[in-house]
Amino acid sequence: MKSGLRQRPLTASYQVPALERGLAILEYLDQHPAGRTMIEAARDLGLPKNAVFRIALTLLRRGYLERDPASKRLRLGHKTLTLGYGALGEGRSLVEQSLEPMRALREATGETVCLSVLADGEGFVLESVPGTHLFRCTVEPGMRQPVHASASGKAIFAFLPPGELEAALLRMRLVRLTPHTITNKAQLREELRSVRDQGYAVDRCEHVDGAMCVAAPIFDRRGHAVASLTVTAPAGRMPREKLAALGRVVRQHAGEISARLGGSRKGAVS
Repeated sequence: MKSGLRQRPLTASYQVPALERGLAILEYLDQHPAGRTMIEAARDLGLPKNAVFRIALTLLRRGYLERDPASKRLRLGHKTLTLGYGALGEGRSLVEQSLEPMRALREATGETVCLSVLADGEGFVLESVPGTHLFRCTVEPGMRQPVHASASGKAIFAFLPPGELEAALLRMRLVRLTPHTITNKAQLREELRSVRDQGYAVDRCEHVDGAMCVAAPIFDRRGHAVASLTVTAPAGRMPREKLAALGRVVRQHAGEISARLGGSRKGAVS
């Protein structure tokens, strides 16, 4: 015989107002990737300002929100975005399964290695392993990267389903960040075709002048590109004639992570 508790319908008596308000704030900010102030959030959600203030401070302390010091705007923090990637392939954590191959890639190259995903239409760094050189590129977790100008973004973007990819390309603004940034959509489409063919992407000083990156996609058990593995270095240590060889090395380590997630070693070097 089933207990009476299980037979009761979900009613308002089981609601937790503070939790519901917290979730409403998170969902609201998910719709505003550029960020909103606490006053704007309270006004738009119809919530008391003091309640929004208390909840937002709690979420800030726990890393679920971040706030721009100048504009005071709130936006989703890196901890919020990592939750969606916390259990891939039989509950195995993406970050946990990536750390060993990331460190191995750092040892093989001496350069900074990072793990990125797509979030709100742009790249988002989940984790990084600093390079061993005294002079190295620094990539902090939580850093956002434009898809069209980053190897990490292009490595994932290129493997989206064709319809989804084309729709995203039509919406995308190709902002010039350096003299090398791709700002022509026909050129970007050709670049993405090359990424699919060779299994890795390159940032030729397109995001930050003087910094070169090579990235490869990470696939889950469904064959979806869910993340990318990137090596970044000063341009002087990553000459263009060595990019193909480095691309194969990055692809191999990304394939190791894919295998750990239950996916195939697609693109791994034999």
